[in-house]
Amino acid sequence: MTAPPKPPLAADRVVDGRRLRSEASRLRIVEAMIALVSEGLAMPPAEAVAARAGVGLRTVFRLFEDMDGLYRGMQAVMTERLGGLLEGPIEAADWRQAVDILIGRRAEAFEILLPLQIAADSPRTRSAALREGRARLVKAQRDTLLVVLPEVVRTDAELVEALDLTLSFEAWRRLRTDQHIDIDGARAVLRRLARALLDGVA
Repeated sequence: MTAPPKPPLAADRVVDGRRLRSEASRLRIVEAMIALVSEGLAMPPAEAVAARAGVGLRTVFRLFEDMDGLYRGMQAVMTERLGGLLEGPIEAADWRQAVDILIGRRAEAFEILLPLQIAADSPRTRSAALREGRARLVKAQRDTLLVVLPEVVRTDAELVEALDLTLSFEAWRRLRTDQHIDIDGARAVLRRLARALLDGVA
């Protein structure tokens, strides 16, 4: 007969409690950073982040040794939040409908990412974590696009590159911030461009 497991020692419970509190504080700090950046504060000072998170300034510096650590925390939260939009499976009657659904999802995800990416591109930001995150986003966009395209399109290298550019975050950012087109209008532009590129494909 197997002996019942021993209850955790008091010291272990203390350690577990501290770890849970630290993880909760880390998440609050990351969420505070995301909220401040989304509100237009490109590089929030640590004091503002601590105040929004409801923690002490020392806690911020204790849990995040540098800004890259905080940026990686932001990326982890955003990846989980947007994973279904950027990389989730697409159910469609055919590949053309799948492309249309893909555009709608990207429009929703890109709009959430827009203020965060603008902050990441700030000249004051020199972060390896942000560069790595951008590379992952670009790869995820391309991989998802290739999944929904039929072989006749995938084998046309120029067409794939044109579609990848057309449906990229950079195109969305240009439409929204430089051409000042609203969300519905920007989404319609992407759909029209995609249809024009794919016109004539069987």
